Amino acid sequence: MTDTTNTPETEAAATPAAAGDTPPDRLSINQRSPFFQQDLLERGIGIRFKDKVRHDVEEYCISEGWIRVALGKKVDRAGNPLTVKLVGPVEAWFERPAESDADEG
Repeated sequence: MTDTTNTPETEAAATPAAAGDTPPDRLSINQRSPFFQQDLLERGIGIRFKDKVRHDVEEYCISEGWIRVALGKKVDRAGNPLTVKLVGPVEAWFERPAESDADEG
């Protein structure tokens, strides 16, 4: 028994894909982000935001209800894309099954 409390971020990090075919609550395509997970991104993530499928999402959070999208071709001094945060209902799904699921069937 430990005295640590589980937050949604720690629970998602502890079981990224073992909990089934549900994407994590928060995911980013930026490699420097603590929410970056290469193995999950390789499976492909589908995002529906305000009943529209989006393909330009840089980061999302389902529980807080927001996505970040690039602001055109504008970049900051370091060459990273400038992003804008859009608030609304977010739904995420995997576009391809996990490799362990594909091996079983």
